[in-house]
Amino acid sequence: MVNIKIVCVGKIKEKYHRDEIDEYLKRLSRFSKCQIVEADEEKLKDNASIKEEEMVLFKEGQRLLSQIREDEYVFLLDLHGKEISSEDFARKMDELISSRTSNITFVIGGSLGLSDEVRKRSNFLLKLSPMTFTHQMTRVIILEQIYRTFKINANQTYHK
Repeated sequence: MVNIKIVCVGKIKEKYHRDEIDEYLKRLSRFSKCQIVEADEEKLKDNASIKEEEMVLFKEGQRLLSQIREDEYVFLLDLHGKEISSEDFARKMDELISSRTSNITFVIGGSLGLSDEVRKRSNFLLKLSPMTFTHQMTRVIILEQIYRTFKINANQTYHK
């Protein structure tokens, strides 16, 4: 069974997002072991300098990297990544699983994005949309897409 891990900055505060996340984690449990690892969000004062923002990115990046093992295939959710369809994403996931990649990790940054160190560690830069989403909503969206992937690859009717 494949292990899916979502490593992200910050905690989910809104109950409705937690409920959605819990629902997709429950659905995914039929297909994979799935966990969410939350790294602490660094505090940033208003009107922070570029240097201070870089320090926040570095500290959050170190926290994220500390949660990623060497044997994990890492999808980095990034505004500058590659946009792919749900079907192409399903094919990519199927290729990984078929090649015996059993640890797949998705990384979601904080409000400032991700450090260069985290980008360098990634195997695939994935762009969910040309639109920008909160990192809380991004968790729900990627969980739904991972679930959709398993349904597509199992030839089940969820995907239309």
